Amino acid sequence: MSEVEETLKRIQSHKGVIGIIVVNSEGIPIRTTLDNSTTVQYAGLIHQLAAKARSTVRDIDPQNDLTFVRIRSRKHEIMVAPENDYLLIVIQNPEAA
Repeated sequence: MSEVEETLKRIQSHKGVIGIIVVNSEGIPIRTTLDNSTTVQYAGLIHQLAAKARSTVRDIDPQNDLTFVRIRSRKHEIMVAPENDYLLIVIQNPEAA
């Protein structure tokens, strides 16, 4: 099993994790544990949000870059780890964690 698969399984096994999405640099999901419509919705919206957040951080300090975004709502907590070639999006139930 590849290192990526092992990491995804480890993250998925955490209490409260609802799903994981890996999105490429164009915002296209390349790996997911969610259904197709949910994946497409999260991937598109979170990709846009991460791009805006990265742009904002660079506008404030050009030497800096976005490393992590955490969004919490009443229902879910969404954690986004951006890299150069992809985004890792983890959705979890904050009550269960």
